[in-house]
Amino acid sequence: MSTPTPPEPGAATALTHRQILVIISGLMMGMLLAALDLTIVSTSIRTISDDLDGLSVQAWVTTAYLITSTISTPLYGKLSDLYGRRPFFLTAISLFVVGSAMCGLAQDMYQLAAFRAFQGLGAGGLFSLALAIVGDIVPPRDRAKYQGYFLAVFGSSSVLGPLVGGFFAGTDTILWVSGWRWVFLINVPIGIIALTVVGRVLHIPHTRRDHRIDVPGAVALTVMLVPLLVVAEQGRIWGWTSGRSIACIAVGVIGFFTFVAAERRIGDDALIPIRLLGNRTFTIGSTLNFIIGVGMFGGLAALPLYLQIVKEHSPTESGLLMLPLTAGMMSGSILSGQFISRTGRYKIFPIAGSVLFSLGMFLYSTMNVDTSLVVVGCFALIFGLGLGFNMQTLVLAMQNSVPPRDMGVATSSATFFRQMGGTLGTAVFLSVLFGTVASNIMSKIQAAARDPDSAFSKALQDPAVAGDPANAPIVNLVKNHDSSGINIDDSSFLSRLDHDLARPVLEGFAQSMHLVFAIGAGVMVIAFVISWFLPEEKLRTESGLQARAAAE
Repeated sequence: MSTPTPPEPGAATALTHRQILVIISGLMMGMLLAALDLTIVSTSIRTISDDLDGLSVQAWVTTAYLITSTISTPLYGKLSDLYGRRPFFLTAISLFVVGSAMCGLAQDMYQLAAFRAFQGLGAGGLFSLALAIVGDIVPPRDRAKYQGYFLAVFGSSSVLGPLVGGFFAGTDTILWVSGWRWVFLINVPIGIIALTVVGRVLHIPHTRRDHRIDVPGAVALTVMLVPLLVVAEQGRIWGWTSGRSIACIAVGVIGFFTFVAAERRIGDDALIPIRLLGNRTFTIGSTLNFIIGVGMFGGLAALPLYLQIVKEHSPTESGLLMLPLTAGMMSGSILSGQFISRTGRYKIFPIAGSVLFSLGMFLYSTMNVDTSLVVVGCFALIFGLGLGFNMQTLVLAMQNSVPPRDMGVATSSATFFRQMGGTLGTAVFLSVLFGTVASNIMSKIQAAARDPDSAFSKALQDPAVAGDPANAPIVNLVKNHDSSGINIDDSSFLSRLDHDLARPVLEGFAQSMHLVFAIGAGVMVIAFVISWFLPEEKLRTESGLQARAAAE
C-alpha cells in the first residue's frame, strides 16, 4: 500500500519550464563530477602509473572504481524509487568527494585502487540518479529540449577533462603537491559547490511505498561480480586454467544463480525485478548497454595509451587529440535527440550507432607507429558518433518501456549494464594488451637486430648510441640478452631512448593494440545484430511525476 508523504518545499507535480531548469542546474553539477572523472583520469594514468611504478597494474585502478560503481548503481536506483531521489543524490556526491580526496593522497597503485573503489561508491549514483530525475520531470518526447544542457556539461567536461588531466600530469608540482594528484583533488571544490546547489534546488514530490530492502540480492550481486572481474584482470598472470582462475569463475557463476534466485524470491522489491526481463525493450536495451560498455570503456582506456606510448605525445597533447571523439559523441547525441523529439522514432540510432562503433573499432585496429594524427582523429570522430547515437537513445527507450514507479530501476539498470560491460571490457582489453606486449616487443627487437641494414642495427653499431646510458636497456638486451632494463611498469624509459632503438618497442605496443581493437570490433558486430531486435514503442508525452500522479 502506498503512503503519500508531503512534497518537499517547492515541489509540484506538473513543473513549469523555469522549475525544470532550476532542478536541471543542480543535476548538471553532479553530472559534471561524473563526466569529468571519466576523461580526466584516462589521459593522466600513464604518468600516475610511472610515478607509482605500476603501469601493468593500472587495470586495478580502473577496475576497482568500476566494480564499486557498478554494484552500487542498482542500489541507488531501487532505493531512490522507494525513498526519493534527493537524499541519495546528495549521498552519492558526498562519497565521491571524500573518495577523490583520498585518491589524491595515495602512495602506491594498490592504495590508489582501494581509494578509487571508495570513490566508485559515490559515482554509481551520479549518472543514474541524474537521468532518473530527468525522467521524473520531463516527458520522453520533450526530453531533447533539455538534452542540450546536459550535453553542454558532458561535452565541456569531455573537452576539459583530457586537457586538465594532461596539464596536471605534465606539471611536476602545483602548490607543493605532485601535479597528477590534482586530477583527483580538483573534484573536492567542485563537489562542495555541487552539494550546495543540489541541496538548495532539488525538490520534487515523492510517494513512499511499503517495501523490503533487497539485502540478499545486493550480497549475491557482489559475490557474482567481484570474482569474475578479478579473474578478468588477473587471469593472464595466474593462467586462465589455473586453480585460482577456475575458483573465481565458479564463485561468480554461483553468485549469478544466487542473485537470480534472490530476485525471484523478493519480487517487486528486487534490485532488478525479474518481471522486467519479460519486457523486450528492457531486456534488449540492457544487453546492448552491456556490449556497448565493453567497447566504450575498453576503447577509452586503450586509445590514450596509443597516443602517449606509440605516438609519443604528452598527456596534454593526447587530451587535445581526443577532441574529435568528443565532437562525434556530442554531434551524435544532438542529432539523435532532435530527430526523436520531432518524430518519436528511435530504433534507427542503435542500429546506425553500432555500425559506426564497429567501424571505428576496426579502423583503430589498423593504426601503427606511422599513422597520421589526422587519420586517427577521423577514426575517433566515427567512434564518438557511434557512441552518441547509442547512449541516450537506449536509456530513453528503457525508461519509456517501464511503469513510472520503476523509473529509477530502469535508469539505473541501463547504467548498471553499461558499467558492468565497461568493467569487463577495461579489464579484458588491458589484460590482452599487457599480456601480449612483452612478447611482441621482444619479437620486434629480434627481427630488427637480425637485419643488418635496419636503422636499428646501424644505431647499435654507432659507438655514441651504444655508449649512451639512456640506451642501455636495449643495448643490454641485444648484446647481453639482459631484459631487466625494459620495464613496462614504467614506460618513461622510452622517451630517453634513441629514436631508432625505440622504434621496435613502439611497434610491439602497436601490435598489441591491433589485437585489442580487433577484439572490440568483433564485440560491436554482435551489438549491431542485436539492435535489429529492439522494439520501437510509442514515446510517452507525460513525465514520470505526471504519470504517477494520474495513477494515484
